[in-house]
Amino acid sequence: MGSGREINPSLWVATAPDALTEASTQASGSFDIVVIGAGITGLTTARLLASEGSSVAVVEAGAICSGVTTYTTAKVTALQQTTLSAIAERHGGERAAMYAAANLAAVDAVAARVAEDAIDCDFERAPACTYTEVDEKLDAVVGEHEACTKAGLATRLDTATELPYPVRAAVWLDEQAQFHPRRYCLGLAAALRSSGGTIFEHTRALDVEDVDGKCTVTTDRGTVQADRVVVATLLPFLSAGGFFARAHPYRSYAMAVRTRADRVRGMYISAESPTRSIRSTPDGWLIIGGEGHKVGQDADTTRRYAALGDWASERFAVDEIGYRWSAHDYETIDGVPYVGSATSGSERILVATGFRKWGMSNGTAAAMILADLIAGRHNPWAEAFDATRLAPGASIKRLIAENLDVGRRFVADRIRSWRPRPSGELTPGEGDVVEVDGEAVAAFRDESGGLHAVSATCTHLGCRVTFNTAERSWDCPCHGSRFDTDGRLIQGPAVEDLASKRSS
Repeated sequence: MGSGREINPSLWVATAPDALTEASTQASGSFDIVVIGAGITGLTTARLLASEGSSVAVVEAGAICSGVTTYTTAKVTALQQTTLSAIAERHGGERAAMYAAANLAAVDAVAARVAEDAIDCDFERAPACTYTEVDEKLDAVVGEHEACTKAGLATRLDTATELPYPVRAAVWLDEQAQFHPRRYCLGLAAALRSSGGTIFEHTRALDVEDVDGKCTVTTDRGTVQADRVVVATLLPFLSAGGFFARAHPYRSYAMAVRTRADRVRGMYISAESPTRSIRSTPDGWLIIGGEGHKVGQDADTTRRYAALGDWASERFAVDEIGYRWSAHDYETIDGVPYVGSATSGSERILVATGFRKWGMSNGTAAAMILADLIAGRHNPWAEAFDATRLAPGASIKRLIAENLDVGRRFVADRIRSWRPRPSGELTPGEGDVVEVDGEAVAAFRDESGGLHAVSATCTHLGCRVTFNTAERSWDCPCHGSRFDTDGRLIQGPAVEDLASKRSS
């Protein structure tokens, strides 16, 4: 659920037309399906179901495709760094093959949707490459090739690249794709409306109830009813299924630069850390991504952009940094997305989450799975993505470790005896948890000297927010909710704003 209030708009936001927003209306009516979230997962799901004759409504807290989908690097590929070898190790070859097949099918599904709906989104086929510059990651790259081959992907090893620096090993998968994600999603939305679908924009979903065979979606602008509800909001905001405890937020960064070098045609990502992701656009932008970290656990996120910029300048002949942006996504405890029924006790509320920064292919695959489940069809990948699955033993240890980290933060916020510094010490452009009128609050001082003070307690489950210096937002380190400096919700799982304390 995104609002689009970002101080660093992405290349995709800056170079797409405004959405064709319908006249503002109260959310009302009864539908076969209500989809919550108008990113790639929600819109693809809605488009597929509407094309089969279902009455569909989409509920979106902000504008169409204003959230994380439009803050990605927009690669559509089944080769995802070293993901498949990790899945094979955790889950075995059969589930790795299911995951690979789902993501490979998603690439073709996006291509088919672009053609069928005549979407102008700079879609183009491109090879994907995972590479390494260091000897320590040679085995990881070769291992990914072996895992991909066993899973049915036609990868190849070849150290020849277009990159202006040598690599020690590289695995390739041809005929993958890249595109302009916002234009693609606007095209999906237009096709959905043409096929009779309804989109309620600027309408925040607050709750979903499943009673007597009917679901009721309560929003801040009315209620809608449906036979089935799909929650496609990056992380489900509902407590059902406990996804906030089973998936954890990580933030990463990107920038678009102009260079004097020839265009890079492939899509690259390094196996080592810090990750470096590379792709280009038809109109000459080179997109560099990476610098991932746990949400809320970096005191100065501006250094992430500085690191990307320095690296790009060292490796490419950079003339201009045109755009920079960031986003976060969720990683499940066992590395595979959760897609399907939210709980084993109900088939009427479905979810899709945990795409681990590969949402263009995983989100599309999730929509295909959800459409089959709702239609009562067998889906060959549904078992691997099952949202109610029990984690394997090794992942249980990670579940405990991740939630102990959350627990430590939650408890420490309440028992630590430190006294925050006075709000008067905040300089223009600075945000911190400070003391205002004897209370610890989240405060930001703008360039004109005005103080914007809001509650420091996240409205989701009560963790203390931290200031994101690069994006000037308040981010929850526990479950990833985000708020602007006036406390307005940018991104869930929270559904309520931070309470205002003072603004002057």
